[in-house]
Amino acid sequence: MSMSKKAMIAAAVAPLLLFAGLAATLALGLQKDPSTLPSVLIGKPAPRFSLGPVRTGDSGFSSADINGRVALINVWGSWCGACKIEHPYLVELAAQGAPIYGVDWQDDPADGADTLKKMGDPYIKVGNDQAGRASLDLGVTGAPETFVIDKHGQVRFKQIGPITPQVWQATLQPLVARLEAER
Repeated sequence: MSMSKKAMIAAAVAPLLLFAGLAATLALGLQKDPSTLPSVLIGKPAPRFSLGPVRTGDSGFSSADINGRVALINVWGSWCGACKIEHPYLVELAAQGAPIYGVDWQDDPADGADTLKKMGDPYIKVGNDQAGRASLDLGVTGAPETFVIDKHGQVRFKQIGPITPQVWQATLQPLVARLEAER
């Protein structure tokens, strides 16, 4: 049995077309910035939570601690390499008055406390989310992630990945300033 000429051409071209379609799909995906993944919480109230302490003698951190104020909620962990890269800049921003609160995600509180002692503590309040429940409610997909919460308790922005000077100056600082100026 021999194949017709049309069938042989179709058999030869089909894999090439499939490969071209797959390559085009992958190329489009590579052009997207993974730090701009939207959050389903944007424009919605931040979830309510109450977390135990990281620091010895501290009360922990709950969503009630940020009522009526603009806040950055930074989700981090002592085990997170990118968090360690971001951390010195957070300490610098906190010294400049940035309203940073922390959620120590999937971490032993003692490890989180040790990290803050060694690297500096940028957080107004910080809580331990060892079980990951509060982070799950926030829609965290990895660390670090930072959420901007407005005075009305709504999530206004989600930063995926480390806060760098460029991210702060181009995106977060203008947003925080605008939100703080709003009534």
